[in-house]
Amino acid sequence: MKILAIDDDASIRYMLSEICDFAGWTAVVCSNGKEGVAEFLKNGSDVVLVDYHMPEMDGLMTVQEIRRFNKEVPILVLTVDERQEVADRFLDEGATDFALKPVKAPDLISRIQLHRRLLEATRKKYEDAFVAKGISQTTLSHIVSFLSSCDHPCTIDEIMKEIGLAYPTVYRYVVHLMQTGKVRTIVSYQKMGRPKNLYQWI
Repeated sequence: MKILAIDDDASIRYMLSEICDFAGWTAVVCSNGKEGVAEFLKNGSDVVLVDYHMPEMDGLMTVQEIRRFNKEVPILVLTVDERQEVADRFLDEGATDFALKPVKAPDLISRIQLHRRLLEATRKKYEDAFVAKGISQTTLSHIVSFLSSCDHPCTIDEIMKEIGLAYPTVYRYVVHLMQTGKVRTIVSYQKMGRPKNLYQWI
């Protein structure tokens, strides 16, 4: 498992690396939020540990940036601040959990293990739902990739041409994406003939 640890204190970065090494995990350390976000976007991570008070980009901004690109990776905030309003702000921005400083190895290891298990259970449940609906994760990812990168609303025919699947198959996946709130329908009225349904990634 790969852990991204973001903290401006060199001694804490060292300690987090030692804890991860003891647990058998790989630690990648960064000294500020800006550096940490760049590392996450480039190489990803299974869990993110982020300090609250840092120069350039504090922990709150770091959580905001990571959540812009990834909604599911567990993010644990390291802080000496026990105020509820601070916790609420972090949770509102997408933080998963907190570990109070000074960090204790057993507590941190158990929290990381817990959130990884929860994430894996959620993913399995999601994948099982796909199987029940006859939805393939691979096919869905191709359609999602096309729609999310397209700069204009698309017809089913355009998606078919790009993905190389039959109309009924593409339509079923698009309906699934509409039901899950990922895609919206736009009705395009033509000068002649029937209106066309266009589909746009939200």
